[in-house]
Order: sequence, then C-alpha cells, then structure tokens
Amino acid sequence: MILEKLIQECLAHNRASQKELYLLYKDVLFHLSLKYCSSFSDAEDNLQDAFIEIFNNLKKYDNKGSFEGWMKRITINKAIDKYKKSIQNSDIPYLFVEEKEEEEAIDILDISVNEILQMIQNLPNQYRLVFNLYQLEGYSHKEIASLLAISESTSKSNFHRAKKILREEIHKSQKKIIKSVRKHEKK
Repeated sequence: MILEKLIQECLAHNRASQKELYLLYKDVLFHLSLKYCSSFSDAEDNLQDAFIEIFNNLKKYDNKGSFEGWMKRITINKAIDKYKKSIQNSDIPYLFVEEKEEEEAIDILDISVNEILQMIQNLPNQYRLVFNLYQLEGYSHKEIASLLAISESTSKSNFHRAKKILREEIHKSQKKIIKSVRKHEKK
C-alpha cells in the first residue's frame, strides 16, 4: 500500500491501517527514542506517546517533506517534553560551568555501535539530549537552547561535557579490550 493511501486510511480511523503504519515505523522510531531516553522502558513509553501524537495530528501533515522526518520530529519533541517535565519536578538545581572546547581525536578500537549507544544512554539527561540533538540530528546550539529553554552557552557546555564523558567511557572500554587481548595472548 502506498504511503499516501495508508495515511488517508489512518485519517479515516481504519485500525488495520493504523496498525500497518505503526509496524512500518515502530523500529525506526524506537531506536530514535533510545537515543533520547535514559532507559529501554522510557523509550517504549516515548514511542507509545509519539504514536498517539502522530495519530492525533496526522491531519496536520501536509505532504511537504519526509513523512518519516515529520514523525521523527514528533518523537524527539516528546522525549524533550518529558525531559523538561522531569527537571521542573526535580529539586536538584542545574549548575552551569563554562568549559573550553577540546578537540581530540578518539581512536575507537573494536567498540560496537550498541556499546556506544549504551554509553550515550548513560549520559546525564541534559547532556544526552544536547549531544543527540547537536551531533546526531544536526541542530545548532541556538536551536537546542530554544528547544530546551536553556542558554546557547549552556548547550555548548553540555555538549562538551557529554563528549568528555563519552571520551572517558570509550577509553575505559578500550583498556578493557586491550587487557583482554593481552590476557589471551599470554595463554
């Protein structure tokens, strides 16, 4: 079934078409949710909320641009909204410290994509969101600042802190790999 027809049937509340649309895009949007959520279950919740939003606002999609891109924006915005709500309910104040940019090449030695994704998921929430929006989605720090209601310099600082944490985690992982290789070489 072509996408335009599938969308029209979803607009007519055809449950079979809604299920087909869900099955068609659930994996892509779930993996996107994993980038922005701190756990597997949070990503599942975000996916469900995103699809509710997608179905409720399907009539607003104007066939301009990528339908998948439109759904991805909704999915990312849902994760950002949840993050904003979580920090509003938090008693922990956010401390901002300006950091200088460090550009250091990281030599990745036999680290899987899943391990890197897990490292990104383990970042503190605001660092993870800024890192993903800037590095993976191509947003500018000005756009990120507007989305997250923070200053542009805070966005830059959070991005650099995220990179620093990831660099440290990658180095730790590399040390474990090297240690394991050396252990097997001695046998």
